[in-house]
Amino acid sequence: MNRNVGTTSLTESQPASISSRTSLGSGRELSTWSPPPLVKASVVFHGLLAAKWIAHPESRLTTLQWMAANHVLVGLCGMAPRASWLGKTMTRIPVRPDALRPEVALTFDDGPDPNVTPRVLDFLDDHGAKATFFCIGRRVEQHPSLAREIVERGHLIENHTYHHSHTFAFRLYRGLEKEILRGQDAIEHTVGRRPVYLRTPAGMRNFILDPLLHRLGLTLVAWTRRGFDTAIGDPNRILPRLVRGLSGGDILLLHDGNSARQPNGDPVVLDTLPRLLDHLDRRGFAAVPLPTKS
Repeated sequence: MNRNVGTTSLTESQPASISSRTSLGSGRELSTWSPPPLVKASVVFHGLLAAKWIAHPESRLTTLQWMAANHVLVGLCGMAPRASWLGKTMTRIPVRPDALRPEVALTFDDGPDPNVTPRVLDFLDDHGAKATFFCIGRRVEQHPSLAREIVERGHLIENHTYHHSHTFAFRLYRGLEKEILRGQDAIEHTVGRRPVYLRTPAGMRNFILDPLLHRLGLTLVAWTRRGFDTAIGDPNRILPRLVRGLSGGDILLLHDGNSARQPNGDPVVLDTLPRLLDHLDRRGFAAVPLPTKS
Protein backbone atom coordinates (compact mmCIF):
# COMPACT_ATOMS: atom_id res chain seq x y z
CA MET A 1 0.00 0.00 0.00
CA ASN A 2 1.81 3.08 -1.23
CA ARG A 3 0.79 6.22 0.59
CA ASN A 4 3.03 9.24 0.28
CA VAL A 5 3.85 10.72 3.62
CA GLY A 6 3.18 14.41 4.14
CA THR A 7 5.80 15.76 6.49
CA THR A 8 3.40 18.06 8.29
CA SER A 9 1.05 15.25 9.20
CA LEU A 10 3.83 12.97 10.39
CA THR A 11 5.51 14.98 13.05
CA GLU A 12 4.86 16.99 16.15
CA SER A 13 7.45 19.62 15.28
CA GLN A 14 9.09 20.63 12.04
CA PRO A 15 12.60 22.15 12.09
CA ALA A 16 13.18 24.59 9.29
CA SER A 17 15.23 23.45 6.34
CA ILE A 18 18.16 25.43 5.02
CA SER A 19 19.44 23.37 2.11
CA SER A 20 19.13 19.82 0.82
CA ARG A 21 21.43 16.83 0.63
CA THR A 22 21.13 13.08 0.20
CA SER A 23 20.78 11.02 3.37
CA LEU A 24 23.07 8.03 3.94
CA GLY A 25 21.80 4.97 2.12
CA SER A 26 18.35 6.33 1.38
CA GLY A 27 18.76 7.95 -2.03
CA ARG A 28 16.34 10.66 -0.93
CA GLU A 29 16.94 14.37 -0.63
CA LEU A 30 16.60 15.65 2.92
CA SER A 31 16.77 19.14 4.29
CA THR A 32 19.76 20.10 6.40
CA TRP A 33 19.14 19.18 10.00
CA SER A 34 18.19 22.03 12.30
CA PRO A 35 18.11 21.60 16.10
CA PRO A 36 14.71 21.75 17.78
CA PRO A 37 14.03 24.87 19.87
CA LEU A 38 14.77 23.19 23.20
CA VAL A 39 18.20 22.04 22.03
CA LYS A 40 18.98 25.48 20.64
CA ALA A 41 17.95 27.06 23.93
CA SER A 42 20.10 24.58 25.85
CA VAL A 43 23.15 25.43 23.75
CA VAL A 44 22.59 29.15 24.25
CA PHE A 45 22.10 28.62 27.98
CA HIS A 46 25.37 26.69 28.19
CA GLY A 47 27.12 29.49 26.32
CA LEU A 48 25.85 32.04 28.81
CA LEU A 49 26.93 29.86 31.71
CA ALA A 50 30.38 29.44 30.18
CA ALA A 51 30.69 33.21 29.90
CA LYS A 52 29.65 33.56 33.52
CA TRP A 53 32.19 30.88 34.50
CA ILE A 54 34.97 32.98 32.95
CA ALA A 55 33.77 36.37 34.10
CA HIS A 56 32.83 35.39 37.65
CA PRO A 57 35.08 32.58 38.93
CA GLU A 58 33.64 33.01 42.42
CA SER A 59 30.24 31.75 41.22
CA ARG A 60 31.46 28.55 39.57
CA LEU A 61 29.62 26.27 41.98
CA THR A 62 26.31 27.96 41.14
CA THR A 63 27.18 27.78 37.44
CA LEU A 64 27.82 24.05 37.70
CA GLN A 65 24.51 23.58 39.47
CA TRP A 66 22.68 25.38 36.68
CA MET A 67 24.50 23.27 34.08
CA ALA A 68 23.52 20.11 35.91
CA ALA A 69 19.91 21.27 36.10
CA ASN A 70 19.88 21.87 32.35
CA HIS A 71 21.22 18.36 31.69
CA VAL A 72 18.56 16.87 33.96
CA LEU A 73 15.85 18.79 32.11
CA VAL A 74 17.06 17.60 28.70
CA GLY A 75 17.35 14.06 30.02
CA LEU A 76 13.81 14.10 31.36
CA CYS A 77 12.56 15.30 27.98
CA GLY A 78 14.05 12.17 26.44
CA MET A 79 11.83 10.08 28.72
CA ALA A 80 8.68 11.42 27.07
CA PRO A 81 8.34 9.17 23.99
CA ARG A 82 5.48 11.07 22.36
CA ALA A 83 6.99 14.52 22.79
CA SER A 84 8.98 16.37 20.14
CA TRP A 85 11.15 18.46 22.42
CA LEU A 86 14.33 16.66 21.29
CA GLY A 87 13.35 16.23 17.65
CA LYS A 88 10.66 15.10 15.26
CA THR A 89 8.45 12.24 16.41
CA MET A 90 5.69 10.51 14.48
CA THR A 91 2.69 9.89 16.71
CA ARG A 92 -0.06 9.68 14.08
CA ILE A 93 -0.41 8.70 10.44
CA PRO A 94 -1.83 11.08 7.85
CA VAL A 95 -5.57 10.92 7.37
CA ARG A 96 -6.11 10.12 3.69
CA PRO A 97 -9.11 11.91 2.20
CA ASP A 98 -9.57 9.09 -0.33
CA ALA A 99 -9.67 6.31 2.29
CA LEU A 100 -12.89 4.31 2.26
CA ARG A 101 -12.74 3.87 6.05
CA PRO A 102 -10.93 5.72 8.83
CA GLU A 103 -7.51 4.14 9.25
CA VAL A 104 -5.48 3.27 12.33
CA ALA A 105 -1.94 1.91 12.26
CA LEU A 106 -1.37 -1.28 14.22
CA THR A 107 2.22 -1.71 15.41
CA PHE A 108 3.85 -4.61 17.24
CA ASP A 109 7.16 -4.44 19.10
CA ASP A 110 9.92 -6.77 20.31
CA GLY A 111 9.44 -9.70 17.93
CA PRO A 112 9.56 -11.86 16.06
CA ASP A 113 8.62 -14.52 18.61
CA PRO A 114 8.03 -18.01 17.17
CA ASN A 115 5.50 -18.78 19.91
CA VAL A 116 3.42 -15.64 19.44
CA THR A 117 4.01 -13.92 16.10
CA PRO A 118 2.50 -16.68 13.89
CA ARG A 119 -0.76 -16.51 15.85
CA VAL A 120 -0.74 -12.71 15.63
CA LEU A 121 -0.37 -13.05 11.86
CA ASP A 122 -3.32 -15.46 11.75
CA PHE A 123 -5.54 -13.05 13.69
CA LEU A 124 -4.60 -10.23 11.34
CA ASP A 125 -5.35 -12.39 8.30
CA ASP A 126 -8.74 -13.35 9.72
CA HIS A 127 -9.73 -9.69 9.78
CA GLY A 128 -7.96 -8.55 6.62
CA ALA A 129 -5.81 -6.29 8.77
CA LYS A 130 -2.27 -5.15 8.05
CA ALA A 131 0.33 -4.00 10.56
CA THR A 132 3.88 -2.82 11.13
CA PHE A 133 6.26 -4.99 13.16
CA PHE A 134 9.10 -3.16 14.88
CA CYS A 135 11.51 -6.08 15.12
CA ILE A 136 14.67 -6.49 17.16
CA GLY A 137 17.57 -7.11 14.78
CA ARG A 138 19.07 -10.08 16.59
CA ARG A 139 15.66 -11.77 16.77
CA VAL A 140 15.26 -11.32 13.03
CA GLU A 141 18.59 -13.10 12.60
CA GLN A 142 17.47 -15.86 14.98
CA HIS A 143 14.13 -16.37 13.19
CA PRO A 144 14.71 -15.38 9.55
CA SER A 145 11.93 -17.53 8.08
CA LEU A 146 9.40 -15.98 10.47
CA ALA A 147 10.61 -12.47 9.57
CA ARG A 148 10.18 -13.26 5.90
CA GLU A 149 6.70 -14.66 6.58
CA ILE A 150 5.67 -11.35 8.16
CA VAL A 151 6.55 -9.56 4.93
CA GLU A 152 5.09 -12.23 2.67
CA ARG A 153 1.76 -11.87 4.44
CA GLY A 154 1.62 -8.19 3.58
CA HIS A 155 3.04 -6.47 6.66
CA LEU A 156 5.98 -4.12 7.20
CA ILE A 157 9.09 -4.82 9.27
CA GLU A 158 10.81 -1.78 10.75
CA ASN A 159 13.77 -1.23 13.06
CA HIS A 160 13.53 -1.62 16.85
CA THR A 161 17.34 -1.54 17.20
CA TYR A 162 19.60 -4.59 17.18
CA HIS A 163 19.78 -5.56 20.86
CA HIS A 164 16.83 -3.63 22.35
CA SER A 165 19.07 -2.41 25.15
CA HIS A 166 17.42 -0.27 27.81
CA THR A 167 20.66 1.74 27.97
CA PHE A 168 20.16 2.79 24.35
CA ALA A 169 19.22 6.38 25.23
CA PHE A 170 22.40 6.81 27.28
CA ARG A 171 24.73 6.13 24.35
CA LEU A 172 26.70 8.70 22.41
CA TYR A 173 26.56 9.23 18.66
CA ARG A 174 28.69 6.28 17.54
CA GLY A 175 27.04 3.90 19.96
CA LEU A 176 23.58 4.90 18.75
CA GLU A 177 24.67 4.66 15.14
CA LYS A 178 26.12 1.18 15.56
CA GLU A 179 23.01 -0.16 17.27
CA ILE A 180 20.67 1.31 14.66
CA LEU A 181 22.73 0.26 11.65
CA ARG A 182 23.12 -3.31 12.91
CA GLY A 183 19.34 -3.46 13.12
CA GLN A 184 19.02 -1.97 9.64
CA ASP A 185 21.45 -4.49 8.18
CA ALA A 186 19.93 -7.49 9.94
CA ILE A 187 16.47 -6.68 8.62
CA GLU A 188 17.58 -5.78 5.10
CA HIS A 189 19.72 -8.91 4.73
CA THR A 190 16.83 -11.06 5.90
CA VAL A 191 13.77 -9.61 4.14
CA GLY A 192 15.35 -7.59 1.33
CA ARG A 193 14.01 -4.19 2.38
CA ARG A 194 15.80 -1.55 4.42
CA PRO A 195 13.65 -0.02 7.17
CA VAL A 196 12.64 3.63 6.97
CA TYR A 197 11.21 3.86 10.48
CA LEU A 198 12.79 3.44 13.92
CA ARG A 199 11.18 2.92 17.30
CA THR A 200 13.59 3.03 20.21
CA PRO A 201 13.43 0.73 23.26
CA ALA A 202 10.63 2.02 25.50
CA GLY A 203 10.50 5.09 23.24
CA MET A 204 13.48 6.66 25.05
CA ARG A 205 15.88 9.00 23.30
CA ASN A 206 18.51 11.66 23.84
CA PHE A 207 19.36 14.92 22.08
CA ILE A 208 21.92 13.18 19.86
CA LEU A 209 19.40 10.87 18.19
CA ASP A 210 17.59 13.40 15.99
CA PRO A 211 20.57 14.53 13.86
CA LEU A 212 21.64 10.89 13.50
CA LEU A 213 18.22 9.78 12.25
CA HIS A 214 18.17 12.73 9.89
CA ARG A 215 21.49 11.65 8.39
CA LEU A 216 20.32 8.04 8.07
CA GLY A 217 17.00 9.05 6.52
CA LEU A 218 14.95 7.39 9.28
CA THR A 219 11.74 8.61 10.90
CA LEU A 220 11.28 8.14 14.63
CA VAL A 221 7.92 6.57 15.48
CA ALA A 222 6.14 6.62 18.83
CA TRP A 223 2.41 5.98 19.21
CA THR A 224 -0.91 7.63 19.90
CA ARG A 225 -2.05 5.08 22.46
CA ARG A 226 -0.61 1.93 23.97
CA GLY A 227 -1.96 -0.93 26.04
CA PHE A 228 1.03 -1.50 28.38
CA ASP A 229 0.71 -5.16 27.45
CA THR A 230 4.24 -5.97 28.60
CA ALA A 231 3.26 -5.11 32.17
CA ILE A 232 -0.49 -5.80 32.36
CA GLY A 233 -1.70 -9.38 31.98
CA ASP A 234 -5.41 -8.59 31.81
CA PRO A 235 -6.95 -7.90 28.37
CA ASN A 236 -9.93 -6.25 30.08
CA ARG A 237 -7.57 -3.52 31.26
CA ILE A 238 -5.52 -3.30 28.07
CA LEU A 239 -8.29 -2.97 25.49
CA PRO A 240 -9.87 0.22 26.97
CA ARG A 241 -6.47 1.91 26.84
CA LEU A 242 -6.31 1.24 23.11
CA VAL A 243 -9.86 2.12 22.06
CA ARG A 244 -10.90 4.95 24.38
CA GLY A 245 -11.10 8.06 22.21
CA LEU A 246 -9.88 6.16 19.15
CA SER A 247 -9.88 8.17 15.91
CA GLY A 248 -8.59 7.87 12.39
CA GLY A 249 -4.83 8.39 12.16
CA ASP A 250 -4.02 6.86 15.55
CA ILE A 251 -1.00 4.61 15.97
CA LEU A 252 -1.63 1.71 18.35
CA LEU A 253 1.14 -0.17 20.16
CA LEU A 254 1.07 -3.83 21.17
CA HIS A 255 3.81 -6.45 21.63
CA ASP A 256 4.28 -9.78 19.92
CA GLY A 257 7.52 -10.12 21.87
CA ASN A 258 7.81 -9.81 25.65
CA SER A 259 4.03 -9.91 26.06
CA ALA A 260 2.82 -10.09 29.65
CA ARG A 261 1.30 -13.41 30.71
CA GLN A 262 -2.23 -14.05 31.81
CA PRO A 263 -2.91 -16.21 34.88
CA ASN A 264 -3.20 -19.24 32.57
CA GLY A 265 0.26 -18.52 31.16
CA ASP A 266 -0.89 -17.33 27.72
CA PRO A 267 0.59 -14.14 26.26
CA VAL A 268 -1.98 -11.42 26.84
CA VAL A 269 -1.63 -10.07 23.29
CA LEU A 270 -3.23 -13.27 21.97
CA ASP A 271 -6.41 -12.49 23.88
CA THR A 272 -6.30 -8.72 23.41
CA LEU A 273 -5.68 -8.60 19.67
CA PRO A 274 -8.84 -10.49 18.55
CA ARG A 275 -10.96 -8.24 20.75
CA LEU A 276 -9.25 -5.16 19.34
CA LEU A 277 -9.75 -6.30 15.75
CA ASP A 278 -13.42 -7.05 16.44
CA HIS A 279 -13.79 -3.57 17.92
CA LEU A 280 -12.19 -1.96 14.87
CA ASP A 281 -14.47 -3.90 12.55
CA ARG A 282 -17.58 -2.90 14.49
CA ARG A 283 -16.63 0.75 14.42
CA GLY A 284 -15.67 0.72 10.75
CA PHE A 285 -11.90 1.26 11.14
CA ALA A 286 -9.31 -0.18 8.77
CA ALA A 287 -6.09 -1.50 10.32
CA VAL A 288 -3.14 -0.51 8.12
CA PRO A 289 0.66 -0.46 8.26
CA LEU A 290 2.60 2.76 8.51
CA PRO A 291 2.72 4.74 5.26
CA THR A 292 5.40 3.62 2.85
CA LYS A 293 7.70 6.45 1.87
CA SER A 294 8.78 7.08 -1.69
